[in-house]
Amino acid sequence: MPPGAPLPAASECPAYADVREAIHAGGGWISFARYMDLALFAPGVGYYTGGQRQFGSAGDFVTASGISGLFGACLARQVAQVLEASAPAVIEFGAGNGRLAADLLNALGDRVQRYEIVELSPALRALQAATIRDGAPAFAARVGWRDTLPQAFRGCIVANEVLDAMPVHLMAWTAGGIFERGVICEGDGFAYADRPAEGECAAAARALASRHALPPADLPYISELNLASRGWMRSLAGFMERGAALLIDYGFPAREYYHPQRDRGTLIGHFRHRTLEDVLALPGLADITAHVDFSSLADAGCDAGLDLLGYASQAGFLIDCGITDLLAATSAGDARAYLPLANQANRLLSSAEMGELFKVMAVGRGIADPLLGFARCDRRHAL
Repeated sequence: MPPGAPLPAASECPAYADVREAIHAGGGWISFARYMDLALFAPGVGYYTGGQRQFGSAGDFVTASGISGLFGACLARQVAQVLEASAPAVIEFGAGNGRLAADLLNALGDRVQRYEIVELSPALRALQAATIRDGAPAFAARVGWRDTLPQAFRGCIVANEVLDAMPVHLMAWTAGGIFERGVICEGDGFAYADRPAEGECAAAARALASRHALPPADLPYISELNLASRGWMRSLAGFMERGAALLIDYGFPAREYYHPQRDRGTLIGHFRHRTLEDVLALPGLADITAHVDFSSLADAGCDAGLDLLGYASQAGFLIDCGITDLLAATSAGDARAYLPLANQANRLLSSAEMGELFKVMAVGRGIADPLLGFARCDRRHAL
């Protein structure tokens, strides 16, 4: 789609009918979490399940592994330390286009004997398989896919830009009470409608209101509540016998996430490298994400019996994993090779790019502290 071209109407989008049907079945209202789940993951028509291209310059966004192989090479150093202390197995959640998996396999070599990818989308499984066959042919036979969680696991878990796509509840803290913002049909499109918060949403929202003085003054305060990510952490704790999970995503600790000035939340849409404020506009065509509350993740993991092993900015983590040494070794004194690699490294490290907004958190069981990637830059105290 050319820049500046008008967006398709909601009624022309692949998940439109599924959302309308769910709203009618729900009595005219569904939670935003339900809307986000359908828009992203409805079988065959969701953003991640419909087969459209999401990644790279022709898609809607670029991940760290798409910027530079330096990212995977650095991450592999941390993964290797975990594997040495547990078992030679890796599970990657939501492997995207498979580029990170290929980079990790090449860097780890025989230190990983089994690499499994948890991926529900048939289209993405096919893309991942092709990328790994082309990019890491010597290790493609070690890769398998699964759509369920293991009963027990020892090794390293990797989740890069996965948590931001988990469906969130949209909450409104007001002087008149706490409301959950849901979605209704309006004409040929969709609109927001608020209802008094109930159940687990209400309890979690009240706890946040008490801890962070929400709403500030008498103004409505809108933000997200990611109950799915907390449940995911509890599930991880249930099958992790020994090892660590490395979680990489954009987000903040809770005191920054629920800062008084962030009163519109973090919810955003992405379509053809354009930012969409209206995340109800393109169901099934646009990516929808919310930043990650790393404090709630850490609390959920620790409450379930996991150890918090580290928390750092992406820049700090990559520096501790030796990105500067890898940059020098990869370019091998060749100035023509060094310049593009240095530009890639800058995008990964710069506070104006990914370096500060993206964070890395490690949780695990039976793994000695400190981990390589948090040796000097650990910010666990900030959570």
